[in-house]
Amino acid sequence: MKIFRWFILFSLVAFVSCESWIHEYKIGVIYNLEGSQSSLDIPSAKGAELAAELINSQDGINGRKLTLILYDGKSDPSVIKKATRKLIFEDKVSVIIGFNDTDMVLASAPIAAENEVIFITSGATSPKLPEQVPAYLFLSCFGDNVQAAVLAEYSYERHGLSSCYVLTDENMDFTKLLSRYFMERYTELGGKILKESFFKGGEQDYSDFVVEIQKINPQPKMLFVSAGPDDVGNIIAQFRAANITQPIFGGDSYDTPLLLETAGATTDEVYYTTHFLVEEYTDNIYFTTTPTNDQEVAQEPIIKYITSYKDKYGTIPVSSFAALGYDAVMLVADMYRRASGTKPEEL
Repeated sequence: MKIFRWFILFSLVAFVSCESWIHEYKIGVIYNLEGSQSSLDIPSAKGAELAAELINSQDGINGRKLTLILYDGKSDPSVIKKATRKLIFEDKVSVIIGFNDTDMVLASAPIAAENEVIFITSGATSPKLPEQVPAYLFLSCFGDNVQAAVLAEYSYERHGLSSCYVLTDENMDFTKLLSRYFMERYTELGGKILKESFFKGGEQDYSDFVVEIQKINPQPKMLFVSAGPDDVGNIIAQFRAANITQPIFGGDSYDTPLLLETAGATTDEVYYTTHFLVEEYTDNIYFTTTPTNDQEVAQEPIIKYITSYKDKYGTIPVSSFAALGYDAVMLVADMYRRASGTKPEEL
């Protein structure tokens, strides 16, 4: 199995007196602190705040303060578009970071590109995004083609699960792409897709899919459920309550506290890919990344990140998305350090 290490971190502005800073670098930040994406984006915002605070505590960037200007996208594309324009035309930022979902990014990044503002998504994983918004849009996370391939290889090669039922949220680009990439790699390896079904995100009753799965003969060896964070736990809980016991696999949208809060102990034999693992977070879910409690593989920046996060927030990160936000800010800081100026062509 391939193991991917994605260590990603984010932060807020340090409490330093204004008199000590003559100049500043500004980063526009949009995360969804409310709505369907909030369980992913709130941790990212915390990570971003932590990164900026750490940078400013170490004399900033080239002696300049790093200032984050954060707006709440409210999981609403119309709000996101307004926030993007405000960052560009009122706050005069050269760089915007944010989001953990493709549809949210596509509400913002094209506006940034039209105005020659760089956009870095910390957690939207569609590998098509740089092509959709060329020259100005970058990913600081892995792509869905990567995590889907890992899921296919792990389930088929490691566990010998040779047949699969696929359930996909038809309303999200992320879920549709993830399922497509998974099925491509899974069938390349020799796996059989017995059926793919679709649902609309936000549904509450999945009994029709329970019946559908139970009628398949022979039964699938595994299920691949490609769903958003608000739906995953409910789907798993209903499937397990109906005595559907096959292993369930999915992507990084599973990596929020909502999964355990909603599905609880029924998450046995649930596997998903994600970007970063704090070992204490869970016992029964497989991650594709290397646990940070293994001192042989733990690196100093990772230990620093977790320690700093605990110091600031009093707890370990609840998901990998805090690390993604942190790393996006660190990447921008590195860009500013090496650039000759703040114009798009210089950055």
